[in-house]
Amino acid sequence: MPRFAANLSMLYPELDFLDRFEAAARDGFKAVEYLFPYAYDPRELAARLSANGLQQVLFNAPPGDWDRGDRGLTCVPGREAEFREGLLKAIDYAVALSCPRIHVMAGLVPENTERESVQPTYLDNLHWAAVEAAKAGRDLLLEPINTRDIPRFFLNRQDHAHEIVEAIGALNVQVQMDLYHCQIVEGDVAMKIRKYLPTGRVGHFQIAGVPERHEPDVGEMNYPYLFDVIDEVSAQCGWQGWVGCEYRPRRGAVANGTSDGLGWLRALPRTAGA
Repeated sequence: MPRFAANLSMLYPELDFLDRFEAAARDGFKAVEYLFPYAYDPRELAARLSANGLQQVLFNAPPGDWDRGDRGLTCVPGREAEFREGLLKAIDYAVALSCPRIHVMAGLVPENTERESVQPTYLDNLHWAAVEAAKAGRDLLLEPINTRDIPRFFLNRQDHAHEIVEAIGALNVQVQMDLYHCQIVEGDVAMKIRKYLPTGRVGHFQIAGVPERHEPDVGEMNYPYLFDVIDEVSAQCGWQGWVGCEYRPRRGAVANGTSDGLGWLRALPRTAGA
């Protein structure tokens, strides 16, 4: 069975962020991911990881001004210096937290602008970022995100993401395959896993129920089957990555809401993170 990482930006919402590490470990998780670490001293985060026997497996590079609507800067012309400053900050955090992967959000296509016109900016930023990340031994991940959740997001499809990875041509640039987004945009999820996982260019999975983004046993997707597909293909190609649980607990920010909703995980043949 795949190894599962708790997404602390979404799970355990009733707790203060720093208390979510202990909660995840108590529920059997061996790894965590989250959106952004930058509001916290990396030494504090490292201490929480160590105290709870957790690995940090993923977080995002700075997205720009999130509160004002930025969702990454990689494709945004005119903000290259801000992108580079943020990427270097992310690398510093990744080194401090022993985190091997950084998700670099693509950003929004500016209003009244064609997607194709900003792809050169996206590629230029990624070429530079790949070199800097490689110096520190870190991988960069590119995630296609559906335009229902984030309208005008630059990267939406698996095939486009893999075309970008091929164009960059760096071994440390890979795709973050979020099955929730993939189902909403494209469907045919199992066949896409079979197609792309053997390429060696999928660095990480994420999951959530569709359409509400709750637990993976709620909604239209058959996740036990998809986990079996990941296992089958992983056995053939040697993939040993993580599956991030990036969903909103159906019960919301109530005591034990996340833990009580982990029946889907407890029902699997092996424990979380095993």
